[in-house]
Amino acid sequence: MDNQLKRGLLDACVLSAIRNEDSYGYKIIKDLKPYVELSESTLYTILKRLEDAKMLSVRTAEHQGRLRKYYHITAKGIGRIDEFRNDWKEIESIYRFIAGEDGSDE
Repeated sequence: MDNQLKRGLLDACVLSAIRNEDSYGYKIIKDLKPYVELSESTLYTILKRLEDAKMLSVRTAEHQGRLRKYYHITAKGIGRIDEFRNDWKEIESIYRFIAGEDGSDE
């Protein structure tokens, strides 16, 4: 799979995983497991990129005597999910063309 396309898919997956509630790394991996396998190193690279892009914010809180980072989606992150949904319509159309499902082979 094209790296740029995969990167966009993974970013949208991570943002969607925290769309409804703040979350932390292990829980994000667990929530995404039925859909996509993510290593911790890949997830934390994505989280850092999304934080730098202001699509999520981070807070640290104590949990069972240890500090844990919680991630919160921002308005810009929600906007990126909406953009992804719109982009996906175009990707589906391209796929149908490539797969010959658009009726152009007839």
